[in-house]
Amino acid sequence: MGGEPLEAAGLAVGVVDDHPVVVEGVRTWLERDARARVAHVADTVEGIPENLDVLILDLNLHGRLVLDEVADLASCAQRVITFSQFTEPEMVLAAIEAGACEFVAKNEGRAHLLEAVLSVADDRPYVTPTAAGVLACDRRPEAARLSERERTALLWWFQSMSKRSVARRMGVSVHTVEMYIKRARVKYAQAGRPAPTKADMLARAIEDGLITPEEVVGYRSAAAGR
Repeated sequence: MGGEPLEAAGLAVGVVDDHPVVVEGVRTWLERDARARVAHVADTVEGIPENLDVLILDLNLHGRLVLDEVADLASCAQRVITFSQFTEPEMVLAAIEAGACEFVAKNEGRAHLLEAVLSVADDRPYVTPTAAGVLACDRRPEAARLSERERTALLWWFQSMSKRSVARRMGVSVHTVEMYIKRARVKYAQAGRPAPTKADMLARAIEDGLITPEEVVGYRSAAAGR
């Protein structure tokens, strides 16, 4: 199954699944709403267009789990919704920790998938019943599960670096840095710890041990002496 050309209107959604029946079902679900269209279809993560608004990704492709691919896509600021029949708590948590913006079970239907697509594209939190049940039963500390790239962007941003400076240091665009920060903010909201401002985000990061107050002050002092 190869990639299909992008069209021009609405949210551009990619669907990667190795079952054609599932792909056609998702296409039918989404394209009943004028706000979304399927702009790319494939059965592998190779050759995914960079300008997709959202990517719906089956976690099991050709008999292989693709959690590493989720992390790679998330590190490139792709908004990924993992879409799977595997709903074991460890699988849901692993997908979210890898950088997926949302987890949708294949049995949750059109309404949840569409709402997840619209919310993720707008960088708003949305938690499906499956993900909500898993997160509610997770007894680990309520830290937002940030990807490594999200943590790096936040750390440097907190150290009084402009987003442009962070982007230059990370070797990405300013848009990508903004995506990392927005996605981290969504994850804090999903964990029940909203952080609408930079000060709130810094407080959450200190609570979670991502950064210490000394690191922030130390960087500012060093910068001031230059």
